[in-house]
Amino acid sequence: MNRSEYRLLVVDDDAGMRLGMVETLKRAGYTVDQAADALEGFDRVEKETYQVVVTDMRMPRVSGLDFLKQVKGHSPATEVLVVTAYGTIQNAVDAIKYGAYDYILKPFSPKDLTEAIQNALTKQAPRMAHGTHGLDSEFVSRAPAVVEMLALAKRAAASQATILVQAESGTGKELLARFIIANSPRAQKPTVAVNCAALPDNLLESELFGYEKGAFTGALHAKPGKFEMADGGTLLLDEIGEMPLALQPKLLRAIQEGEIDRIGGKQPRKVDARIIALTNQNLQGRIKEGHFREDLYFRLNVIPLEIPPLRARLEDIEPLCAHFIRKFGGGTRRISEEAFRILKRYQWPGNVRELENMVHRALVLSPNPVLEARDLFLSLPQEMRAHAGDEGGVQLKAGQTVHEMERRLIELTLEETDGNRTHAAEMLGISLRTLRNKLNEYKSSNN
Repeated sequence: MNRSEYRLLVVDDDAGMRLGMVETLKRAGYTVDQAADALEGFDRVEKETYQVVVTDMRMPRVSGLDFLKQVKGHSPATEVLVVTAYGTIQNAVDAIKYGAYDYILKPFSPKDLTEAIQNALTKQAPRMAHGTHGLDSEFVSRAPAVVEMLALAKRAAASQATILVQAESGTGKELLARFIIANSPRAQKPTVAVNCAALPDNLLESELFGYEKGAFTGALHAKPGKFEMADGGTLLLDEIGEMPLALQPKLLRAIQEGEIDRIGGKQPRKVDARIIALTNQNLQGRIKEGHFREDLYFRLNVIPLEIPPLRARLEDIEPLCAHFIRKFGGGTRRISEEAFRILKRYQWPGNVRELENMVHRALVLSPNPVLEARDLFLSLPQEMRAHAGDEGGVQLKAGQTVHEMERRLIELTLEETDGNRTHAAEMLGISLRTLRNKLNEYKSSNN
């Protein structure tokens, strides 16, 4: 990329200092925007993708440190340079802890500034070359819990430790995993993903550990497993809670000893794969039920990360909707304030994925420049749409449990799709397997 393709943002309440930095960077060939304070700066960050943000630490209303947290929470790939005076250098050190790339001490020369920018962009280059640039800008959030989680994820990415991501379906577990991989020392090494729920037990074993020629009928040649394919890189184990109990000792040994046995093999094989495991289940509950080994859980849970469900971070609904409108080419279209009030009263069983699907459907099916609740709930069951008015969302009855509301929502969606489970899962923003599990659970509770 030439310099004009890099977009930078300078944020400083001192107009003279701000304009001086902007002029220096423009002369160096960069595309530069500016903001007079953190609030204006974050408004720009929400609308544009910046490779580097330069911010003063001392500003009115919102401090540079708080602004840094907002930027890294919204777009972790954006590098942040903080500008500080010698007497406040401890603030800059604190900023580094929260994800700032570096700090610049006042007074500084134009050369100091351009060199710091170039160093920050050099750090980004490997991620951009491998298609990961902009990946984390999709992880849109203002919620403090998510901002802190992303900061922890970035620190964890630099280590070799095993990571366990626990969150409900539709919250962005895979996106978080890709963010971790992109920021890890193994970013340019192989990344191999396995869905532990997608294969029968015997096929999952051969998929993970491989097999030798003649190990079973049809094994006409030897085949390496996913562990070997991920050697030197990262192995992503999706839906780890569905790992068959009989296979869990082999997985534990692979993680603990760094070696695996192919099916039919006589010699163990050394492997070096960093493990990131994802689940939408309560693994401690699975342990109590006898479906998951406690020792494996502790091996996986070295660095635990939890993504809060959308209903616990309602402040994210508006920026997420704005992001999805941009993503799907909605142009200047927007969502009305009344519709936002309704969206914030909804329970979001399908989390962010459900919201994304809802916005996408509305953009495709509605011609209105301002989307109302009737546009957003267009593809949901009639009973839900009928009550998406001033009182908002789905009509609930006092005393209903969340479990009962979830069950009723699934039943209504299946009625709307004439029993088509695949279509219903898509409308709900959950996986087909999750829908099947919930239906089996309801069936068992009826017996």
